[in-house]
Amino acid sequence: MSQTDNESMDFASGMAAFEAKHFSRAMQLLSPFAEQGDQVAQHLCAIMCQNGLGVVRNDAKAFQLMQASAEQGYGLAQHGLGFMYLEGECIPKNGAEAAKWFRKAGEQGLQGSLSTLALMYQQGNGVPRDEEEAKRLYKLAGFDDLG
Repeated sequence: MSQTDNESMDFASGMAAFEAKHFSRAMQLLSPFAEQGDQVAQHLCAIMCQNGLGVVRNDAKAFQLMQASAEQGYGLAQHGLGFMYLEGECIPKNGAEAAKWFRKAGEQGLQGSLSTLALMYQQGNGVPRDEEEAKRLYKLAGFDDLG
């Protein structure tokens, strides 16, 4: 087997370990890929660091990995980074940054990001209150009639 075949097996084994909730094994297998810049591995390692799954909880590392994955354009990480900013988890709350990342994830079709952003517009949370924009975003998220 070539080096690439071994790497593919390690990545697949790491993904399988994550899905099976064997987090310490997943972290062991996926962290080398995260360090090499793989956006999926970064996202999964960020989740494990954020929640103390298989590793000691590490907010700074979780944020760093989530941001690195999000900046590469990975929609799930953009959504995750939006929530970090929205909830003040791992970093201080910042509604404007949350909206920015939910918008990016929404542009990739993540309905949860669109509906969260719509709610932010409805409430004026991190963005100006704008019922029309909220309705537009809810519709994009697949909610046709909200009143």
